[in-house]
Amino acid sequence: MMEGQSKNLILIGMMGCGKTTSGRRLSRILGMPLVDTDQEIVCREGMSISDIFAQRGETYFRTLETETLRDLCARGGQIIATGGGLPLREENRTLLRESGLIFFLNRSPEETFDGTDLADRPLAQQGREDFVRRYQQRLPVYRALAHYEIAGCSSPAAAVRQIAAIWSAQTQM
Repeated sequence: MMEGQSKNLILIGMMGCGKTTSGRRLSRILGMPLVDTDQEIVCREGMSISDIFAQRGETYFRTLETETLRDLCARGGQIIATGGGLPLREENRTLLRESGLIFFLNRSPEETFDGTDLADRPLAQQGREDFVRRYQQRLPVYRALAHYEIAGCSSPAAAVRQIAAIWSAQTQM
């Protein structure tokens, strides 16, 4: 991010934890545009994430994520909802840290798996046990990267209120 440019509000966490839903609500409340990295990749490639994985593989997808993130982080004043695996690459973590304030939406993996339609998520097709294991592997990365962890919220609205309050306090400083 260039000096003098406003920060981005960045949402990280497991697939299905509510990053895009929360981002939409935050966009309305804070008057900032929302960009979802997965949706941006789908638009750029002209195919679904599932098709990208099937036809070109995960490594190709992860490279697209980094390229997309680099473009997004060059701008400020937006809400960025990241794909669940995006923070796993060190280069991506560096870009995120330099770009803005990072919020980790920490929703129970069991609750996420049981209560979210993950049919179109290639890395959620191996069952609940694998999903929980993936969450446990990623948890230390999410926690180390985030400025704030949003956990135990009773609803998406409660999480959004908490994020908006922190954002407003931080950007007034």
